[in-house]
Amino acid sequence: MESQGAPTSRKIALVRIPAGNLSEGLITHIEREAVDSELADKQWDDYVAALSAAGWQTVEVASADQLADSVFVEDTAVVFGDTAVITRPGADSRRPEIAGTEAALRAQGLRLERIEEPGTLDGGDVLKVGDTVYVGRGGRTNAEGIRQLRALAAPLGYTVVAVPVTKALHLKTAVTALPDGTVIGYEPIVDDPRIFQRFLPVPEAHGTAVVVLDDQTVLMSSSAPGSVALVEDLGYTVIQVDISEFEKLEGCVTCLSIRIR
Repeated sequence: MESQGAPTSRKIALVRIPAGNLSEGLITHIEREAVDSELADKQWDDYVAALSAAGWQTVEVASADQLADSVFVEDTAVVFGDTAVITRPGADSRRPEIAGTEAALRAQGLRLERIEEPGTLDGGDVLKVGDTVYVGRGGRTNAEGIRQLRALAAPLGYTVVAVPVTKALHLKTAVTALPDGTVIGYEPIVDDPRIFQRFLPVPEAHGTAVVVLDDQTVLMSSSAPGSVALVEDLGYTVIQVDISEFEKLEGCVTCLSIRIR
């Protein structure tokens, strides 16, 4: 799901420790709740440990203690095999985050491309399913960002499909995909499920996000037991993590890492 045609079997996850001002992170579609920073730090440690236990090498992006949203590192880059596209986040306050991610990706030996002004693109709006790349057109990703990503992805063998996102922060707030390519989502925040070839509704808003760890195993939030049960009933092994403090900031399990396969 994450990358197609890459001549590598590596499993690397870039992660970034929560900033000291995490509780000041941006929110758009939910009410602000108090964030327990100490608990968030523990939950982040447990998330990283779960990736490691599943056979992923975790690599820390340099901390950015004054950038409240920097823990949501996925928004700063999109990886296609051996090529990484450095994004241009839609929120001005998040643009300083990309420098650290760029340095970390360069250290992994990836070829770097970038989204240029006036394009904006958040990695949370990009869902790769085989060689199809769904890109959410919403509050953080604009038409020019999608146009640039389409031009960068096409030579790598990917087709970009733009998807309207009006009910959630990012496309991957509303939908992600299982290892077999089935797109799962919470229907009240999905603009049009018919866009996806195979769509399966889940019963909880926090059950939309899966991190594909391997062909048989996914990582999900423990705050969506009904969705976890549904995915397990499809024959997958589900590893659960508690990320309640990040969910208060519209975060999910995909937001907290950049996966390089």
